[in-house]
Amino acid sequence: MLFKIAIKNLLGARLRTWLNVFVTALSFFMIILFSAMYDGMREHAKQVTIDTEIAGGAYWHPQYDPLDPITFEDAHATLPSAVKTLVNQGKAFPVLVSQATIYPDGRIMPVIMKGILPEQNIVNMPTQMLANHQEVTIPVLIGRSMANNAKLEVGDTFTIRWLDANQTYDADEGTVVHIMDTENFKLDIGHVWIPLQKAQTMLAMEEEATYVTYAKGLSIEENRGDWIPRDVKFLIRDMEALIEADEPNAAIMYIILLCFAAMGIFNAQVLSIFRRGKEIGTLMALGMTRSRVVGLFTIEGGLNALLAGIMTVIFFGPLLWYVGVNGIWLGVDYSDGAMGIIVEKYLIPVYSVKLVVTTTIVVSFIVLIVSYLPSRRIAKMKPTDALRGKVSV
Repeated sequence: MLFKIAIKNLLGARLRTWLNVFVTALSFFMIILFSAMYDGMREHAKQVTIDTEIAGGAYWHPQYDPLDPITFEDAHATLPSAVKTLVNQGKAFPVLVSQATIYPDGRIMPVIMKGILPEQNIVNMPTQMLANHQEVTIPVLIGRSMANNAKLEVGDTFTIRWLDANQTYDADEGTVVHIMDTENFKLDIGHVWIPLQKAQTMLAMEEEATYVTYAKGLSIEENRGDWIPRDVKFLIRDMEALIEADEPNAAIMYIILLCFAAMGIFNAQVLSIFRRGKEIGTLMALGMTRSRVVGLFTIEGGLNALLAGIMTVIFFGPLLWYVGVNGIWLGVDYSDGAMGIIVEKYLIPVYSVKLVVTTTIVVSFIVLIVSYLPSRRIAKMKPTDALRGKVSV
């Protein structure tokens, strides 16, 4: 009976009911969208990094620290036997890292010079463009942002200076053979890529490397000497930490949207109790217990949440689907790594069952609570006061 009365009351309220349902549905939509955007940002950054840089993981020289260029000078050695076998089988490729300085058009720019196998196909980098350039002294592969910063184009030459294993500075001419477009700014900004064999010769580090990246699906080799295995989780920890640090901002937005939905329902219930004082008094005078009256208003709030969920699916569902397929234009190109994270121009949200279910439960619970709070004041009302319209909430 209470359920039928609640439906009748909601339909009778007309515009007020649909406004409350719309506000709640909008909260559903915004909460799901913003949360999915964070998940999409994390997933995209992770996938791009794995695709272009990490693959299945890596073995690091024990002194190698990518965040400390000073370590590059000593972070090199011949490969352990098991790791070298992977390289020979084409399941891994070595990279030799060193500091260098380039002089484009007379300007000085410190860079990280990395030697890589041109024939590798484990990560998505156009390293094959470094092959077959016997006519140039040092073939160089750079990223688009690096080319813009250094004002370089394909075919341009510049001087490269480096410190070799004998603590001797040397210099020679490098030529840009290809400019790559990559979303991973860590392969681009401040980096120059050259053939591994050329780097080993230049640095007097024959058969040596700084780290080895291996293909997906391989287990960690036991006979790896003192080289340190780094899995995918370790190698993307910086991005995870950055996104986690920004999650309080998302939580604030989440709370604000919840408050909008809660205030809409709360105000509606308060107004409903105030306007329907005589109805409440009549129901109580006819024998309806106070608890059942409270239950009636609480059910009305719950139906608001249910209708809001249906409205979200019908009206906002197609929009969520469209955004999930085509992405959201951020308005700014962050491909230069200015944010310190890999962000696509069109951010594609990632919707998960956990996200949708959790949001539905949380919003529905909040709606029920704010429906119950003003309704419980009914228990303190006398039927005669309600009939006279003396309602205080």
